[in-house]
Amino acid sequence: MADLSGTELSEEKEAEIELKKRQKRPWDDLHKSGKIGLTPELPETLGFYDISAVRREQRAQPAEPSLTRFISAELTRGYFLEHNEAKYTERRERVYTCMRIPKELEKLMTFGFFLCVDAFLYVFTLLPLRVLLAVLRLITLPCCGFRARTCPYCRRSSGSRLLQPAQVCDVLKGLIMVLCFSMMHYVDYSMMYHLIRGQSVIKLYIIYNMLEVADRLFSSFGQDILDALYWTATEPKERKRDSIGVIPHFFMAVFYVFLHAILIMVQASTLNVAFNSHNKSLLTIMMSNNFVEIKGSVFKKFEKNNLFQMSNSDIKERFTSYVLLLIVCLRNMEQFAWNPDHLWVLFPDVFMVVTSEVAVDVIKHAFITKFNDITADVYSEYRASLAFELVSSRQKNACTDYSDSVARRMGFIPLPLAVLLIRVVMSSVKVQGALSYTCVFLCYLGLVTLKVLNSIVLLGKSCVYVKRANMEDKLFETPTAAPSSSGKTPSRADQARCSTPSDESKTEPNPVTASSPPPSSSSSSSSSSSSSSVTTQPTPRTDSFPPPPSDPSPAAPASRPSTPSPEQPAAPSLAQEEEGEPQAASELKHRTPNKDLLEIDRFTICGNRID
Repeated sequence: MADLSGTELSEEKEAEIELKKRQKRPWDDLHKSGKIGLTPELPETLGFYDISAVRREQRAQPAEPSLTRFISAELTRGYFLEHNEAKYTERRERVYTCMRIPKELEKLMTFGFFLCVDAFLYVFTLLPLRVLLAVLRLITLPCCGFRARTCPYCRRSSGSRLLQPAQVCDVLKGLIMVLCFSMMHYVDYSMMYHLIRGQSVIKLYIIYNMLEVADRLFSSFGQDILDALYWTATEPKERKRDSIGVIPHFFMAVFYVFLHAILIMVQASTLNVAFNSHNKSLLTIMMSNNFVEIKGSVFKKFEKNNLFQMSNSDIKERFTSYVLLLIVCLRNMEQFAWNPDHLWVLFPDVFMVVTSEVAVDVIKHAFITKFNDITADVYSEYRASLAFELVSSRQKNACTDYSDSVARRMGFIPLPLAVLLIRVVMSSVKVQGALSYTCVFLCYLGLVTLKVLNSIVLLGKSCVYVKRANMEDKLFETPTAAPSSSGKTPSRADQARCSTPSDESKTEPNPVTASSPPPSSSSSSSSSSSSSSVTTQPTPRTDSFPPPPSDPSPAAPASRPSTPSPEQPAAPSLAQEEEGEPQAASELKHRTPNKDLLEIDRFTICGNRID
């Protein structure tokens, strides 16, 4: 019995061992082999243990380096761009901005180009008529009588000005153009052309670069010379002998316009030599000079105001280059007896020069905006600023003519260019007989029509741009005198000048007078009065002449300042006031905010200057 029970127990144990072997998993003995250590319980999913967790742990453990494992990692390695979403979004926006730059830039360039065309046509069309009206006013002056208070014919008082300030400026411009045109007859264009053609290519390349720099310097200083002449001729004077100062300023302006016209003539002659050269090497070198400008501009830090300066300079340079191309075509067509077939010979070179100008401007502005994080919408602001300048010059209280405002804004002075163009046209086109004079008169009427249509379209577009930029309220603010930076009492000349629109917005408006429009209280009232204020003529100033000095009355001794007693503090001396002025000036300098686009007056020489 004992043996039977022992055999039964052994059979049961063997059955249990076999059952355990059947239920055993292949990974139960992994920790015994040393491949993995003892780990927590494996995750159980639907009654089965997850073998992938074990495999992931095996992969996570450092293994011995091998070439196969390295190549496998390089082929299967991945990354996620969404982990740095802001960085890649910014780079995508930069690409979109560079793609928008050509369109926005050409919009600004086109608007500025037609502004220059308008100012240039003004010299040929309206300026002669305005000079004629001023001369007629001087001729009809005796009809007033020198002692009569009011003329019965023209209703003009004898105590008023002989000519209005704008008419004085027009007469000065006309005299400058007549004198410079007569002086240009002594300059031989053909001799200058052959003198330049005899030089070597490298020497001509250096000369052309020097002429470009000199043109910018002349434009910068020339506008100051003309402004000094206009202000000296029109400022209120207490004595008539003060008018003698106009003479040296006038001769200085004539000398400047004559020299600048010769400078542009040398530029046109150099470009003409490049067009007529056989191998076109000089033209290629001159066009490559435009791409050197990219190197000098792109890798500099630019702000919005600096970019505005450079944009205005580019507009002026593009218009000047187009006028130079016109002069070159006129001279070449004259040499070939106005053969239309020769025009197609010149067309490839003209197209090459124009294309290089546009390509350089686009590339330069695209990379400047990219490197300085400037959006493409800034060119709409620049265009609105130019439009505001045009619209504000049409107002009743305008400080200057719009042609002068364009010159200050872009550094474009139309007088030397107009003198040279008249000289070239008069020497290229022979006018003989009544039919020729009739054609000249019809051409003049065509230019007047083009000028009027261009002005109307520009004024309408400018009003639209100003309205989009929400700058209507600045048009109807009452002008006030800007405070002096040195803290001194402003002089009579400073008080007579007009302040900028941005200064008007910072100061309180003066009480409304009869000669100045009241400030608008809402945008609707300003828009309704815009049509009347833009088209009305400026009224003559009532304070043009200084008031007569009043004699001190002997019966009023109390008005005199009394002598301070020893106990009273004495008034500050002149030396103390002079010591306090630099401190006040420095405080005002530190408190001066960043300049707005409307406060910038001249962008001539430093188109890519960094302040």
